[in-house]
Amino acid sequence: MTRLPRTPQQLTASRRALLGLGAAGAGALALAACGGPSVGGGDSTASDAGGEEVDFSAIEPATEIAFWTNHPGGSKDVEAELIAAFTEETGITVNHVTAGSNYEEIAQRFQTAQAAQDDLPAVVVLSDVWWFRYFINGNIAALDPMIEQLGIDVADYRDSLVADYQYDGKQWALPYGRSTPLFYYNKDHFAAAGLPDRAPETWAEFEEWAPKLTQGDVAYMYPDLAGYAGWTLQNVLWGRGTAWSEEWDLAAITSPETVEAFQWVQDSVYSNGWAQVSSGDSADTFAAGVCSTTIASTGSLVGVLEASSFEVGVGFLPAGPVDGPVCPTGGAGLGVPASITPEEQLAGAMLIEFMGRPESTVAFSGATGYMPIRKSADVTELLETTPQIQTAIDQLEVARTQDYARVFLPGADQEMANAVGTMLTAEGDVEQALTDLQATLQGIYDAQIEPNLPA
Repeated sequence: MTRLPRTPQQLTASRRALLGLGAAGAGALALAACGGPSVGGGDSTASDAGGEEVDFSAIEPATEIAFWTNHPGGSKDVEAELIAAFTEETGITVNHVTAGSNYEEIAQRFQTAQAAQDDLPAVVVLSDVWWFRYFINGNIAALDPMIEQLGIDVADYRDSLVADYQYDGKQWALPYGRSTPLFYYNKDHFAAAGLPDRAPETWAEFEEWAPKLTQGDVAYMYPDLAGYAGWTLQNVLWGRGTAWSEEWDLAAITSPETVEAFQWVQDSVYSNGWAQVSSGDSADTFAAGVCSTTIASTGSLVGVLEASSFEVGVGFLPAGPVDGPVCPTGGAGLGVPASITPEEQLAGAMLIEFMGRPESTVAFSGATGYMPIRKSADVTELLETTPQIQTAIDQLEVARTQDYARVFLPGADQEMANAVGTMLTAEGDVEQALTDLQATLQGIYDAQIEPNLPA
């Protein structure tokens, strides 16, 4: 799961409470809570996902719909403003529903509503690790005919973001609260250590810098395992020429390159001692001044800037010895349920189009820190108040769509976090942890994905 960034008011945990590797039992409970709905239990499979294609040219949109959201990045107020403007323009009333406090709670509620075929929204927030299971189950509609009817310029969306919701030649959602991880650094700590005012270009360079960073409790804080392990560690894997998977091929998990990558991660905590793992949101840890550096979502940017008592620097994720700089995208998109009426679907697509307009995405970005999702968005005023967002936009040039294993296998994100936890919280054998992970993920693919893939 990709955990939501916290608001400035929530960035108040004590410095010492944020330290440490966390108890294994507590971590297991946190991960268990992220299980969400399974795959294969719906009434249809991917071969007929979205049902029969509708001719929307003959459809009048519904006059009242619901929008299910968890208000990514504390976006409730800006969502309400955008929805009010949408209603004024179209006459369509939108029930703005808090369907959960995070992506997992929305997923549970959406699954329950699917089973009952009752009270479904016209638009639902779908995170990067949840939308594919709804495609597999036939729960979401392909947006292509609605995109065509409304003339939505998909080419104006940032390429790597819109590609995240494409499969089987169709578009299953459009970007909404989108982010990349950023490298955050405490400028005061860097100045005291005599380091340049920039993020490290490579992880090797940071290893040279880390012993000089003595102002905080720890030089670098890995993001908490439950929220970020599978996501951000793609940077380390890709930088070393490996990955969680190559499409559906999971052999890379136990490759020598992956074993070497995770041995390096483990050594950074134990043998070399320049890193720790946050027991909570690493943005909290960083803003509290506990660590000198961390990796956290772009969506945490506004909250971190407002909560920190020091000057915050941001940069690209460091490169590895083989490739880089390189980073994954993340966050959420907006989708339309497959089983609602065509009138509701069209009205829902109209709301998605409105929320994705260049001026709308600039307003959303300014309120949250998530990046503007449209190429034509005028970010001049946005950058005057939050110039650090430019770094996130620039980093999209080196962004990759995520590995199938992380975002398409149900529950894989939790399993990855469990495996990384074995290595980092108990200093377990790296190769064995990866072998066990590969076996688990292969079992998920064989039982839940392969039988439901399009022919």
